[in-house]
Amino acid sequence: MSLLTMKGIYKGFPGVQALTNVQLELKAGEIHALVGENGAGKSTLMKILTGIYEKDEGKVIYQGEEINVANTKEAQELGISIIHQELNLAQDLTVAQNIFIGREPRKFFKLFVDEKKLNQEARELFEQLNLNLDPTEYISNLSVAQQQMVEIAKALSFQSKVLVMDEPTAALTDSEIKTLFKIVEQLKQDGVGIIYISHRMEELKRVTDRITVMRDGEYIDTVDTDETTIDKIISLMVGREIYESSEPKSITGSNEVLLEVKNLNREGVLKDINFQLKKGEILGFAGLMGAGRTEVARAIFGADSIDSGEIYRNGKQVKIKSPKEAVKHGIGYLSEDRKRFGLMLDMDVKTNIGIASMDSFVGSVGLTKQKAMEQQSKEMVEQLNIKTPSVNQEVRLLSGGNQQKVVIGKWLTRDSDILIFDEPTRGIDIGAKGEIYKLLNDLAAQGKAIIMISSELPEILRMSHRVIVMCEGRITGELKNESATQEEIMTYATQRIG
Repeated sequence: MSLLTMKGIYKGFPGVQALTNVQLELKAGEIHALVGENGAGKSTLMKILTGIYEKDEGKVIYQGEEINVANTKEAQELGISIIHQELNLAQDLTVAQNIFIGREPRKFFKLFVDEKKLNQEARELFEQLNLNLDPTEYISNLSVAQQQMVEIAKALSFQSKVLVMDEPTAALTDSEIKTLFKIVEQLKQDGVGIIYISHRMEELKRVTDRITVMRDGEYIDTVDTDETTIDKIISLMVGREIYESSEPKSITGSNEVLLEVKNLNREGVLKDINFQLKKGEILGFAGLMGAGRTEVARAIFGADSIDSGEIYRNGKQVKIKSPKEAVKHGIGYLSEDRKRFGLMLDMDVKTNIGIASMDSFVGSVGLTKQKAMEQQSKEMVEQLNIKTPSVNQEVRLLSGGNQQKVVIGKWLTRDSDILIFDEPTRGIDIGAKGEIYKLLNDLAAQGKAIIMISSELPEILRMSHRVIVMCEGRITGELKNESATQEEIMTYATQRIG
């Protein structure tokens, strides 16, 4: 008997039909993958299940009875929880406060929150899940990976019968992923039904029982994981040939150095960082979570201060103390957390694409040249194949992959010739990944200099001309692509110095 059945689900938004006659069946004790390109409708379907959206048509049958979930609180009370792809935590609250928000233990006639008991319950939950987290730490002080684990702990604290995991491993290290898989397997043994959304094909083959494929808001097929291949799943997902980059070619043109970093230091974070970035080059930065790769990028971009060190632009030393100064020097930065640092979610596509180049869209009397900005944003939407009903659509309503393309469009509009891509394909489907790979190669061929930070070693090896490896805030190795291997990168990534 099915634990959950969704059938004939329709959902539309102004200008977009998001779901058309979609179906999904989940059994108790099953790990069921839900896959499709960004914009395929996966998240919309799950938001209907968990009460965030109201369906236009269709039925949701849960434990043999038809339900109409009005809100997330009602879904949680029914035993249906979701771990969202985009982090959804209150930054100014502690870990424990986020996990038990709205369910806090109280004292003194329930007038005050019992913080001691709250933190103790969180600790017990972390021990059960084998997580090393401090309940009293503020969310704003945690890394993306740590925040993701808080989301997982929060969802599991509801003792859910149905658990939706939307890209749960996107920001996790290998050891954290192993911990998660142990938790998932235990939940499966306990009879929990898990809907598992991920773009990592090997991961799906490893942990799931069945796979349902969606494309363009429609149901395509459901297959047994053991009886299908990754190629078959991708074929069902994209319905077209996807771009696969060839082996990285030699850097075209001169050996012109566009950016050089000398002896960059920040106490407790970075130690003696030295490297050059050449015109037309994709320089990969590899390393484990916490190695300091993002910290290097933020230091170069002026988002974080440094204690000492020098940055050279076209051979001349420059002082970059803020992102504004970095942009003036032709440097663009795509953060790993696009929602928090890369986008203005409540603003439209047009404004997000034009914001870094706003000085060129402002007239002599201080008025914005709306037509010029609209035309430029339309060209970028077409160039990057951004799926949006118009450039006036709010960015928060776009899928994760299309949001990422908007950030890329912002820096291409600015015409930055040094681009730092921090986890550019995090949480992005196989088709959109191919488009971004092609874009990176095209930009390098045009003479752009690119730093690409990635936790996926196949991606690093596929895309980079050279690879810099970091461990504990230091550069431990520099490799040429033609001779680099995953094993060699991991050796340097775990090589502690001093």
